[in-house]
Amino acid sequence: MTTTGDQILDRTLAAVGGKGLFVKELEVAMSEGRAHLAVHSLKDVPMVLPPEFDMVVTGPREDPRDALVSNVFASLDSLPAGAVVGTSSLRRESQLRARFPHLQVRPLRGNLDTRLRKLDSGEYQAIILAAAGLTRLGLAERIRAHISLDQSIPAVGQGALGIEFRIDDAATRAALQPLIDPAATARVTAERAFSRRLAGSCDVPLGAHATLEGDTLQITGFVAAVDGSRLLREQRSGTLAEAEALGTALAEALLAQGAADILGDRVAQR
Repeated sequence: MTTTGDQILDRTLAAVGGKGLFVKELEVAMSEGRAHLAVHSLKDVPMVLPPEFDMVVTGPREDPRDALVSNVFASLDSLPAGAVVGTSSLRRESQLRARFPHLQVRPLRGNLDTRLRKLDSGEYQAIILAAAGLTRLGLAERIRAHISLDQSIPAVGQGALGIEFRIDDAATRAALQPLIDPAATARVTAERAFSRRLAGSCDVPLGAHATLEGDTLQITGFVAAVDGSRLLREQRSGTLAEAEALGTALAEALLAQGAADILGDRVAQR
């Protein structure tokens, strides 16, 4: 299926309805019995599912980092003043503007082929994409550099896959059980809890990345102004069983630092 999110390419997702553009039509197909399940890139899934649907996280999780794609430059640090960098994400834009204020950040929409074609035609000196998407489509050779987690905290769920299904579809639920990845599930649960508390969507510049070492879950998250003028970053650690609470606690820590001033009314009633 080609969703509305795939069809509207001349505006940012934030301007045309957000992450749900990639999901709702697939949910309609499941509701009508035209599909039993939908496979999502989890970074594109809204933080709250409709009550009639459930989702499992499958794995292993692909590399969650952002990637620099350029035909000339080998790193963000090597881009000269005024270089045009393309991205479709306010999350990436805010972090780029905070760390590299001398660069020009411009919107970039379309599927991967379209984005790469715009780069190759000279419209951009570099573009930022999810490493996972490039790898899964056999385009990993286009990656000039993986951007460190210090420079660009990924989107919530980036690199992870989720399979959504009707909550009353017991047969599909049972069939999906062998695909569930407990480690990926814990990491994504913490990240999505963080974003959910902060009313995260594609019009909120925030990100989070959780790692799991043994039974220790660590999550780093940030909230920023789109222009990069203000960026709050924090980290929390806990046990695997505390994934949901850990993500929420991280969000509360940023709210205590003034994240609500950046996010405005989005979190006022949460």
